[in-house]
Amino acid sequence: MTHDADPQTLDVTRLTPSPPVTAPDAAEAVRSCFTLAGHLARLPGEADDNFLLHADDGRRYVVKVAHLRADPAVVGVQVRVLRHIEAAAPELPVPRVRPAAGGQPWATVPDGPLRGRLGKPMGNGMPIAGVAARPEILEEFGHKIRYFNTFGGNSVCIAAAAAVLDVIEAEGLRENALTVGGYLRDTLEAIARDTPRISAVRGAGLYAAADFTEPGTGEPDGDTAIRVVNGLRERRVLISATGPHGHTLKIRPPLPFSQANVDQFAEALTATLRSL
Repeated sequence: MTHDADPQTLDVTRLTPSPPVTAPDAAEAVRSCFTLAGHLARLPGEADDNFLLHADDGRRYVVKVAHLRADPAVVGVQVRVLRHIEAAAPELPVPRVRPAAGGQPWATVPDGPLRGRLGKPMGNGMPIAGVAARPEILEEFGHKIRYFNTFGGNSVCIAAAAAVLDVIEAEGLRENALTVGGYLRDTLEAIARDTPRISAVRGAGLYAAADFTEPGTGEPDGDTAIRVVNGLRERRVLISATGPHGHTLKIRPPLPFSQANVDQFAEALTATLRSL
């Protein structure tokens, strides 16, 4: 239970360095990553963008938005220090860390205007796509640009997209993406600790990536990445490589992906790495 002298801390990391985040963008990140809403007031800070959230649930939260230039290890130390204080001296009036909706100690959000494009998966194979954005972004677009689309949609594809949305909601696939996506990243990081050629693991939801680089030089290692892709294909697991140097594994399983499926993928990936 929190109280006014003991707010909780919400940590958000942005994907790219940029100017200070605005209160509306911070509010959207808190809503999407921590399922909280309320009034945000900016707090002073040396490096992070900090806000005090007076949430609709009656509690207060400190929202810390770190930029990409912030070392993730430093963010991790801050989280561990607060958790240590909570365990060792719970009577002290210091913030408590509140995990993100997926259970991770902090959330990562994209930089820039919050908008998304929905492509092929939107209709589960039917040809339909869409754009989701905040109203003020769409309003500005409508004022500045004349937009016309001959292929605006048809009732069959719209029905397919509506059915997809119904299944996502009914089967809890958003929550599944957060939970299984976190498990996928944890699994990849565990494999990376035993694989010097994997220099970085990152992801959002069920979208994950792993970078292959030369251990001695840090140079991108596209050759190894494509060998891993082909080795996984031989084991009936299909992923791809991407990036300017083709050295990044692109892992994007379907929304119903389970922890058991992650274990199957990890088994195939481990066997492939051992065969190189």
